[in-house]
Amino acid sequence: MRKAGILLPVSSLPSPYGIGTFSKEAYEFVDLLKEAGQSCWQILPMGPTGYGDSPYQSFSAFAGNPYLIDLEQLIQDGLLTREECGQEDFGRDESRIDYGKLYSARPKILHKAFERWKSAYKDPDAIKECLEAELEEETREYCLYMAIKHHFGEKSWIQWDEDIRRRKPEAVKFYEQELEEEILFYEFQQTVFQKQWKALKEYAHSQGISIIGDIPIYAAFDSADAWAHPELFQFDENNLPSAVAGCPPDGFSADGQLWGNPLYRWDYQKATGYAWWMRRMAYCFQMYDVVRVDHFRGFDEYYSIPAGEQTAVHGHWEKGPGIALFQNMQEKFGNVNIIAEDLGFVTDSVQKLVKDTGFPSMKVLQFAFDSREESNYLPHCYPHNCVVYTGTHDNDTIRGWYESLKPADKQMAVRYMNSKRTPESEIHWDFIRLALASVADLAVIPLQDYLGLGSEARLNTPSTLGSNWTWRMKKDAFTPDIREKCRSMAQLYGRI
Repeated sequence: MRKAGILLPVSSLPSPYGIGTFSKEAYEFVDLLKEAGQSCWQILPMGPTGYGDSPYQSFSAFAGNPYLIDLEQLIQDGLLTREECGQEDFGRDESRIDYGKLYSARPKILHKAFERWKSAYKDPDAIKECLEAELEEETREYCLYMAIKHHFGEKSWIQWDEDIRRRKPEAVKFYEQELEEEILFYEFQQTVFQKQWKALKEYAHSQGISIIGDIPIYAAFDSADAWAHPELFQFDENNLPSAVAGCPPDGFSADGQLWGNPLYRWDYQKATGYAWWMRRMAYCFQMYDVVRVDHFRGFDEYYSIPAGEQTAVHGHWEKGPGIALFQNMQEKFGNVNIIAEDLGFVTDSVQKLVKDTGFPSMKVLQFAFDSREESNYLPHCYPHNCVVYTGTHDNDTIRGWYESLKPADKQMAVRYMNSKRTPESEIHWDFIRLALASVADLAVIPLQDYLGLGSEARLNTPSTLGSNWTWRMKKDAFTPDIREKCRSMAQLYGRI
């Protein structure tokens, strides 16, 4: 069945508290998706964010971002007052997220809610049992990690005292007792996150909307995953990375991309039947209906950069787990709904892996119009089993991208779409039409492109810091006229 969807992180929704949350605005957005003839909502990862604010660099692969907790629901539950929430400065710009202000204000207000929630229990053991019964072991590891991290002034685990850095049993026991209250606070946040997200997801399902979530292939070094399970990663005897992840130099970057994530010990993972990955995917399949796996190429082969390098120039390719990982996954879960992010330079072996898994691949229209060479991103080259995007979270908006195109590439796009008479201010609709009209089973359009926004609405510029992940949709921006046009086009091209 042909489908259409919209890409918009939950954090980009409007709300009165500085960031999009699981609030009434999220429920209203689900209603708008339905009205616009959409059947999928792609939301990107929802893990707790750290330095750089990227959801692709999370403190845990098994936890949710407490920034997404709806404060209004906590007010309705009697755990907060509207006056208390109004006194905090979460950021006043409705079009931008101020992560610095959230970092200061969110924990304070959530701690008030925690204290009130806790006061309902007379038995401290009952509090612990109530929270831990709701959480997976890895999520509780995250809560312990964050409590210890807070104890050490928010430093990464590599800078902690030696005994707890290496997770000596007596040290772990000491901090579990010493920081019990703080651990319970993080467990409270995760419990609330899961409860609120489950309710929103169920509402989406009731309206015929499926959720597409993203997972990055790599874990962050500053994460509970790396601290609690160093055996999973290419670490030396001091638990420091011997090599890190990235991408080689290409036409976009002479130095390549140095991501810095620790690489997996795939030999160890294989010996365990990929147990950690099975637990990770189980968590994801519980969270989302469809999982888009970022940097799918890394399962075929991954780029290894020696630790300590300042650029990605001196890296080399190593073999990944290949089809064996996904065979294990199929044995455990049956047929799984995964989208393979196979963008960039794709080798024959990567193409074979994607084909062997049966997962739909990705096509991005912004990669299609290079007048110097042929491109398999042009819609006439698509297979049915793929997902087409005008752009992803890492791309400029379609208008911003088009305005910066070289004249020859722009002319190619105009000729391909027969768009000679289309004003530049309306050109985004021609690209949307191209995506929806293609044979791709699923077409996903970033909301910014439906709104016709320029580069000011770009979500992320890879390998940069500063203003990424901050864009928010203004209230009422997704107008009835735009929704009607969305629906009309989705219907015309058989996606309803």
